Amino acid sequence: MKLRFVMVLCVAALQVAAATVVYAEAPVLKAGDTLNTVLEGYKGKRVTIRLQGGEELTGRVKFISKELLHLEGLNGREFFDAVVDVSRIDALIVRVKE
Repeated sequence: MKLRFVMVLCVAALQVAAATVVYAEAPVLKAGDTLNTVLEGYKGKRVTIRLQGGEELTGRVKFISKELLHLEGLNGREFFDAVVDVSRIDALIVRVKE
């Protein structure tokens, strides 16, 4: 019985550790940077983008090209990805602190 309790406690601790949010670094901009180059630096990290219509999408940057951004694991729609026209993005929002 004691061993079972310890195992349950270890599993719970691992789940809490896995759920810990990792924040991205604050953007560091250089002369000549574009939205594409900044997004390239956030590959694999969670970002929020604000589209021209005001809608916000939050997800992990999977791929960025000259024209398209692929966000995976959208917040509130975890089983969905989004492909966004980069020219329709008004702002890049990155959570850097709790």
